[in-house]
Amino acid sequence: MDFFIEQNRSTRAEKRFLYLNYVKPMVDREALFADGTEEYVKMSGGKATLRFRTAKNNVETVGLCIGESMTPMKRVESQGLFDYYQIEINCPEEGCAYYFRIQSGKIVVYYNKRGAMNEHQDYYDFRLIPGFHTPNWAKGAVFYQIFVDRFYNGDPSNDVEDREYIYIHQYSRKVTDWDSLPEASDVCRFYGGDLQGVMDKLDYLQELGVDAIYLNPIFVSPSNHKYDIQDYDYVDPHYGKIVYDEGNCLADGETTNESAGRFVSRVTDRRNLEASNALFARLTQEIHRRGMKIILDGVFNHCGSFNKWMDREHIYDKNPDYAKGAYVSGDSPYRNFFNFHSENWPDNGDYDGWWGHETLPKLNYEGSGELYDYILKVAVKWLSPPYNIDGWRLDVAADLGLSPEFNHQFWKDFRKAVKTANPEALILAEHYGNPSAWLQGDQWDTVMNYDAFMEPVTWMLTGMEKHSDEYRSDLLGNTEAFKNAMSHHMSAFSGESLYVAMNELSNHDHSRFLTRTNHRVGRIATAGAAAAGENLNFGIFREAVMLQMTWPGAPTIYYGDEAGMCGWTDPDNRRSYPWGHENKDLIAFHRDLIRIRRENRVLKNGSYCFLDGGSQWLAYGRFNRQEQMVVILNNSDKDQEIRVPVWRLGMNGDARMVSLMCTNETGYHTKDMYYPIERGCVHVSLERYSGLLLKARSKYRP
Repeated sequence: MDFFIEQNRSTRAEKRFLYLNYVKPMVDREALFADGTEEYVKMSGGKATLRFRTAKNNVETVGLCIGESMTPMKRVESQGLFDYYQIEINCPEEGCAYYFRIQSGKIVVYYNKRGAMNEHQDYYDFRLIPGFHTPNWAKGAVFYQIFVDRFYNGDPSNDVEDREYIYIHQYSRKVTDWDSLPEASDVCRFYGGDLQGVMDKLDYLQELGVDAIYLNPIFVSPSNHKYDIQDYDYVDPHYGKIVYDEGNCLADGETTNESAGRFVSRVTDRRNLEASNALFARLTQEIHRRGMKIILDGVFNHCGSFNKWMDREHIYDKNPDYAKGAYVSGDSPYRNFFNFHSENWPDNGDYDGWWGHETLPKLNYEGSGELYDYILKVAVKWLSPPYNIDGWRLDVAADLGLSPEFNHQFWKDFRKAVKTANPEALILAEHYGNPSAWLQGDQWDTVMNYDAFMEPVTWMLTGMEKHSDEYRSDLLGNTEAFKNAMSHHMSAFSGESLYVAMNELSNHDHSRFLTRTNHRVGRIATAGAAAAGENLNFGIFREAVMLQMTWPGAPTIYYGDEAGMCGWTDPDNRRSYPWGHENKDLIAFHRDLIRIRRENRVLKNGSYCFLDGGSQWLAYGRFNRQEQMVVILNNSDKDQEIRVPVWRLGMNGDARMVSLMCTNETGYHTKDMYYPIERGCVHVSLERYSGLLLKARSKYRP
């Protein structure tokens, strides 16, 4: 075609089309890339070096935009399919937001955390945060969460006894059948799991490949979940050591803990408390000797009614070693630790409870500087010798005080105290909603990743809500909804926060993921325990685990998930670990995936890119300049032929892909299977409910 003659004969729209196609190249949006990894962001001495990737010879200009200002970037490298642009800037102490502007002819594209966009949306801007550092050991680490009472009974001598005390109108109960299932009202039923049990199973955890252990609360508390702390200074002797064991349990019909002599001696006698702390110190020492880390659950937004500062049960009242609790006396040194609404002493029950629960007194930080300082000292105590924990998981951390402003200030002070004690300690918060205000480098390191992992993964693969309370067929296999949810919620994280985010499939608050694969709405009180184990789809579960172990962040196994445990939401999700009848094939599957993750560091710290997807299937890549890996999941009930554009990861005609793992409904294998790259794509055949993990390899490599 004679372009110039044709142009004279064209309409305005045709002229524009011809101009864009023959004069200026169209911007290849799929080639555009930048993120927060070290390949694209490097900070040193108040300066930041930023890079951006485009298709080779495809754009005219790339500009770095900060506010209303745009500065051209320089093309510094061409490699393979791509050009790389770079710029060095002075970074303000307070940090700054930025995005990229790409232009070719009259075409302008903006690029931020959501990718290529036609219009700039500042919500998704990248952000530089000078001085923000999260622990290197936690980046991409494999965590293992233990609900201690249900993991392993290593010391039967510290078991809770029948009628040892009464709590929430229930006597404590000793469960003698380890394999019995939780009951709908389960808070006072104890299976006997303890810290010695954790110690006894460290070989198992090490062989599994665990990098770090996360323990649900272990401090003195009357419940099996221990989110109602009784004494922040000591490990519960029922988890630790009981060396002084006197007194009686309650007689049948007794309803006051003033007569619970056995319980009082166990949890208040200094000999038991110090021995329990010493056992915990030995546990952390052994964990560290094996090259692993440990974090504890910090419940600082409320305590429990048994707490020595409140003493609603008169457990400490007659012990001269303890000051009077605030419930007992208006002259208590702890009165201002809580917010009382009347002067009705003694036995003043008119106080704020967390979410209205009288058994969970709300801590009154605004009214007590002494409480404020005490909790900071508690945080430092367990980070320091002889305990030397490696960080804190913070329970519902944004719900600490009465206002967001106060909470932000507290967590700033908390961070200063923690990082002074151990600069490499992890501060990981439980949080619902956008966490970005808390992840600015001066408060939390990261969060439990509900919004940008657990929920979208659950909806995509099972169509279930994470409590098994709702089923949504419109979200099952909805790749577009999954991609949009992930990209939206991941944009709240900086690179420092994202790669230490806790990615769980299950935990102590939600139903077991394996149970969600049955697509049934239910709870233990309505559906019964047996139904949680019916019609399970192990193929979907393996897909989920493959996704978990290859997604950016810190994959966290909830104890027993790897062994095939099922269960409805709390309390059924807290079944005892099935020692002796665990699913060994699933354990081997987890162990192999963790091994693959450890052998391929790109899965820990590499970039992430969504590659393609359709109804019931998706593909994404983890990559850097040296390594490229691809995950493909077929969540359909039919076999599928899938073509994936792997060129976006930097792979071209001199490479092929080899499978590291392939899963299906019946199992998995790690046999080498080779897939050629043709015209920048790899073509695979996947069985129903299966997953495939591929790695790029040179054609010439044996």
